[in-house]
Amino acid sequence: MATPYYSDDLVTLYLGDCLDLADVWTDADVLVTDPPYGMNYTGFGGRKGEPRRDTGRLTVAGDESATLRDDVLELWGDGPALVFGRWNIARPASTRARLIWDKTPCGFMGDLSLPWGAAEEEIYVIGSGFVGKRSANIINVPTLMSADRNRPDHPTPKPIPLMEQLIVKCPDGVIADPFAGSGSTLLAAVNLGRKAIGVEFEERYCELIANRLSNQTAALDFGAVA
Repeated sequence: MATPYYSDDLVTLYLGDCLDLADVWTDADVLVTDPPYGMNYTGFGGRKGEPRRDTGRLTVAGDESATLRDDVLELWGDGPALVFGRWNIARPASTRARLIWDKTPCGFMGDLSLPWGAAEEEIYVIGSGFVGKRSANIINVPTLMSADRNRPDHPTPKPIPLMEQLIVKCPDGVIADPFAGSGSTLLAAVNLGRKAIGVEFEERYCELIANRLSNQTAALDFGAVA
């Protein structure tokens, strides 16, 4: 069994390739993840108004195609899953429904030759067992802008309130995120009292996640004492 990079009462985080570490997350109960899916994402580090990082452009490991996403979903099988994606990338074959994350207000992305910019992402619903009051498939949570001083230093961080709205409708049990990224899935799980397992390929992001989790746990403990 692999040694965790970070662990506490609710979260266990591993550093490494999620395919190599399949045994640590495939026994979880629900998959909630934002995988690389073929965007070939590239961007600069740092926040608006700050010096650019000297590491050049940031990329997302494995984002050359949807192969890694599909390999993970094959390992996951027919269990319940919520998986981020984009309209011009083929959806997973097992998709049952599509949620839309309305990111407005946001910096519009996409083809700059057109007078419209993308302000949404897709989230694919796979498997069964989801719970909660029936609601629209459009979820409006503002994206994390580059000018936000609280934005994690990651290319594509997801807002914790968004992840909470997703997880609250997931079946009971342990949440798995094999592409942990900035750690938003794991932090949202903690906020909801859910256990979670994360895997992240890049150590700099494992360090980011561990710091976020440590700070959040300290804040929760302080609140409990107060």
